[in-house]
Formats: sequence, C-alpha cells, structure tokens
Amino acid sequence: MSNIVDTFYKYFELVPAISEQLKNEVYKLRYQVYCLETGFEKIEHYPEKVEFDEYDNSSVHYLIRHRKSEVFAATTRLILPNVTNKEKLFPIEKYTQFDNNEVLKNIPRDKLAEASRFCISKEFKRRKNESGTLTGVNSDWEINYTGDERRVFSYLTIALFACLIKMSEENDIYYWYAVMEPALIRYFSSLGIYFVGIGPLVDYHGIRQPCMIKVSDLLDGVAKKDLSLWEMMTG
Repeated sequence: MSNIVDTFYKYFELVPAISEQLKNEVYKLRYQVYCLETGFEKIEHYPEKVEFDEYDNSSVHYLIRHRKSEVFAATTRLILPNVTNKEKLFPIEKYTQFDNNEVLKNIPRDKLAEASRFCISKEFKRRKNESGTLTGVNSDWEINYTGDERRVFSYLTIALFACLIKMSEENDIYYWYAVMEPALIRYFSSLGIYFVGIGPLVDYHGIRQPCMIKVSDLLDGVAKKDLSLWEMMTG
C-alpha cells in the first residue's frame, strides 16, 4: 500500500487554490463535472462555463493536479463559518432538516465547516476499456496514462480527504458537515470514515442525508483500518 501512496504522489500533487487564477480552475472543473458530466447543475445557468455559488467567497478550495499533463483531476472546498455573523446558515442547514441535535449541541460553531463540491473528473475515473471521451478531450488522451497512473486513480478520493484535512488544519476547523448519498456513506465507512447521520434523507440533487464528523475521529477510524491510508491523508 505504501508503494501505491508513493506512486500516487509521483503522478499527482495537491494544490491550494489561493489565487484568482486557481479559483477559476476550480470553477471550470466543477462546471465540467457538475454541468457536463453529471447534470447536477443546469448548463444554461452558467453561460461563462464556470460553476460557482454564493458560498465560494466564504470557502477555501483545493485542487489535485496531474503532474505530467498539468490537468486538474479533482477539487473540493470547505465552507467556513462566517466571521462577522457566526449564526449565518450553512447550505446543509438551509436545505435539510436535523433530528439528531444531541450530537451537535456542544460543537463550537467557529470550529465547524461544511465539506462540499467533492468531485473528480470523469477522465480520471475511467477504466482502461471504457469507451467515450469528455468534451474537449481528444481520442488519444487515454494512452497518455501508464499502468501505474491508472492504478492510482482510485486514490483520488482519499487525496480529496487529505485536501479537506489540510484546509481544516489551516483554518482551525475540528468538525465537518456534509450532505451525502447513502452509498457514499457506506463506502466511506469501509475505509474507517464514520459520518454520523444528523437528519432524515432528503431529495437534494438526489437522495442524500445530512451528516457530520469530527476530524480527529475520522483520522482515528482510518488509522485503525489502514495506517497507509492515514499516512496519505495526513502526509
């Protein structure tokens, strides 16, 4: 496993989107994934081909870049608590309902953020024999990847958690909100990442559940399951 981790970082790098240029790369990649690839958002709402919303200015963002091609493969953001109005609602609080308030009652609001826009380009999910290409990607794109590169594509999800952890450390965040599909919650549980349900399922771009997790609990759970994954998330 450690060899896989080393190989991953040989081919990919984590990039904090701290400049306007890099933030624009975030929004372009999100347009590609959420508008073109999944239909999560309507194309006509983003005529400039960048996907952003009212929370981006109060968020921090990371990208994952394929070193050789310099193509951005994945991105995520952390919506931070509002520094001037700590009671301002997060998206999860606006669009879902909570019924597990006991879990939330002792969490300091200034240590709580919402993890969202967790996405990976279809190009970097593709298995070797799958057909079709993304808009704007030519037909020989796939042959530019070595076997080792394809082998580590599945670790992009783990690397996005590494991005979220870095953003949390940099902004003194200890807890995350997240709205997720039940299948994704089960998948993360298999990695030792145990999100706690805090409300009923809701139809919010598909059936999803509001959840939360303490970052230290996440890392402890992963360490117990697979120390190499923990090293990848914290390296």
